[in-house]
Amino acid sequence: MKRREMIARMGAISVGLTAPQLSKGEVLAAPYTIKKQKIETDILIIGGGTAGVVAAIQAGRAGAKTILIESGSQLGGTTTTGGVSFPGIFHAWGKQIIGGIGWELVMEAVNLNDDILPNFSIVPNNTTIRHWRHQVTVNGALYALLAEEKCTEAGVDIHFYETPTEITFNGGKWTVKTVGKGITHEIICDQIIDCSGNAAAASIAGFPLLREADTQPGSFIFRIGGYDFDSLDLSKIPKEYHGRLRQNMLINDEVKVESSVNNFPPTVPYNYVYVHGADSSTAALHTQANIEGRASLLNLIRKLRTFPGCEKLRLMDAQTETAVRETYRIDGLYKISHEDYVSGKVFPDSLSYSFYPIDLHRNGESIYQEFLKEDVVATIPLRALIPKGSRNFLVAGRCLSSDRLANSALRVQASCMGMGQAAAAAAVLAIKYQVTPAEVPLDALKNLLREHGGIVPEA
Repeated sequence: MKRREMIARMGAISVGLTAPQLSKGEVLAAPYTIKKQKIETDILIIGGGTAGVVAAIQAGRAGAKTILIESGSQLGGTTTTGGVSFPGIFHAWGKQIIGGIGWELVMEAVNLNDDILPNFSIVPNNTTIRHWRHQVTVNGALYALLAEEKCTEAGVDIHFYETPTEITFNGGKWTVKTVGKGITHEIICDQIIDCSGNAAAASIAGFPLLREADTQPGSFIFRIGGYDFDSLDLSKIPKEYHGRLRQNMLINDEVKVESSVNNFPPTVPYNYVYVHGADSSTAALHTQANIEGRASLLNLIRKLRTFPGCEKLRLMDAQTETAVRETYRIDGLYKISHEDYVSGKVFPDSLSYSFYPIDLHRNGESIYQEFLKEDVVATIPLRALIPKGSRNFLVAGRCLSSDRLANSALRVQASCMGMGQAAAAAAVLAIKYQVTPAEVPLDALKNLLREHGGIVPEA
């Protein structure tokens, strides 16, 4: 046998030894590759949380081709993944001030779960009846299902597990490069709405952001059981743990009736541990916030089980992520100030309301609250949703342009829902009139919002 032929045969034998032995029905998978796609759309919404869901549904229902990208596995953000499943506040001083698509979602979740609503005609006085009595408890998992269904029905193209990596503006169009599991997209769009909560897209696009040196803590939400609170001898348990064991259980002992004002929350207890410096703006920081939240909870569980009557205490459930209160805000065409908020200033371009007290969680030990005076309701102008120097770009949610005190109230879910709907309506009309959102005719914009159930402030 010639040397060359022998080497060839040896090579064949070597390949045979290393090749996998396939069983019947098995096939050899091709090597992992990243699929690349280029797609075009009218409106791209980045972030499928509280504001992003409503924005996507509004854009789709108004006839715009819409893509919604979400880095996680479900829609709803703080309401679902974060576990703050009691959005509010939709009513103020005996009347509804936020409606539209967000309220539609909340009501469907309430009805499909046979939950009950607070009596909104009873006005909180922030002494015997606190503002949160008007928050509406929803089943978070159900809310996520309904949000996805409504997006799909509106024709929204949902991309889970996807995040933007590059955003450029050229020739009146945005080009957004994203990466996800096994895929990269180049998305060409007319309008972008950043609903990331962190102003992530705005930052990637090159717009300046604002933040505080010291941010509010996040909350890692959980529920515990396996003990009877009423049977505990609290004199034998340090006072600092009484609230933990009570779990904010604020349900009246009386039989619940339709429209009872004492029904928060009507279904399950609610508990949380603070996560100081919680930040979801990068994968590394988000990972850190989640690890710290889970570690704090584990330590708390171990501690609680040492108390008499709590020996069999157990963790019933916990959220998958830490809920974040504060990261970055855009520097917008207008910055909503604390004075604007507490005085209820109405602007010519006010598109939605916000009603929540100034609510600054300062150091994990105290909360600064400032309640709005009677008949005062804050408003949100379109300009606060538009970064300075931008074209065809909006934000909605807690990253709107505002000072820290105003933002501590504006960040809550009902307010973010109103912003999401307003931003989407502005984006739709900007395409229709071939202008940037700041130049959209305000009468047409307000009419579009009203057509879709939105409640628009009037001067």
